[in-house]
Amino acid sequence: MNQKGNKYGTHRVIEPKGVLPQPATVVDNNMNELFDNEILIDVDVLNIDSASFTQIKEQAKGNIEEIKSIILDIVAKQGKMKNPVTGSGGMLIGSIEKIGSSLNGKINLQKGDRIATLVSLSLTPLYIEEILDIKPEIDQVKIKGKAILFESGIYAKLPEDLSETLSLAVLDVCGAPAQTERLVKEGDTVVVLGAGGKSGILCCAVAKQIVGDKGMVIGADYSDANIERLKQVEVCHHTIKLNATDALQCYDTINELTNGQLADVVINNVNITNTEMGSILMCKDRGTVYFFSMATSFTKAALGAEGVGKDVDMLIGNGYAMGHADMAIDILRKNEKIRELYKELYT
Repeated sequence: MNQKGNKYGTHRVIEPKGVLPQPATVVDNNMNELFDNEILIDVDVLNIDSASFTQIKEQAKGNIEEIKSIILDIVAKQGKMKNPVTGSGGMLIGSIEKIGSSLNGKINLQKGDRIATLVSLSLTPLYIEEILDIKPEIDQVKIKGKAILFESGIYAKLPEDLSETLSLAVLDVCGAPAQTERLVKEGDTVVVLGAGGKSGILCCAVAKQIVGDKGMVIGADYSDANIERLKQVEVCHHTIKLNATDALQCYDTINELTNGQLADVVINNVNITNTEMGSILMCKDRGTVYFFSMATSFTKAALGAEGVGKDVDMLIGNGYAMGHADMAIDILRKNEKIRELYKELYT
């Protein structure tokens, strides 16, 4: 096809017209016609984002066949994997099947290259021929299917020294450690909520390296297994069990642990709702709260902070930061304890 589409993919939007693919309710997932600035991907694996997969598992009551049915229904109705409850998606692994004529030779991709997309499934036209397997413990779905990467879409070629499922798990959350590096300064007190998950551990590792001897990294998680993992990889000065939905418990615990100073930076990676106020209360005035979690209600966060008189800077969890993919992979290469743990969990 010689027709050129919009670089941001608006030519694929069916409903409502005039919006970009992410907020759209329906996109065109017809893979038989490729616009000349699109890339067609033969998809093997979907990595559903944690908030979305948690919601789907709860809706399906853990039943694998029902999880499959929910995912297939979402894609059939919307032409993409955008969870209608959380609004979030995830990412994918696949092989380059075809490159549009206006991009061919102008980008560093060739037919057959193995890539992970670094743009959300919530905006990616996707067609699922068949779901082959569900791995609920790592939020991954093996499929036969096709997807479209737009001209503006970012991606990473899969590294040859790490397994593909491990690479996908890490690349799915690579924005979190990259943003952590930007936010944390030497000497800071940093609290990471959901610290024992795949994004949380990477954030803790980066923060601990930056804060130095005068700083402190506190890793908080509700899961006993996750707390043990945190201790195993030694990326925190303190590991604590904390219910992130209990705002007063969050405040009291961190207030005591920091001798009333509270945190300079709070990083929220929790994949459930109603953790906004716990994050805000444990942060000192003029501190920073970074909501990487896609379960966050930014209305609750903004109005809640105002309601308790907290003067904190709150950042939306932008999953993109320049160089974020290379940085996250580099953490695995340099930190043997994290690499071995992630091999155990995600391969």
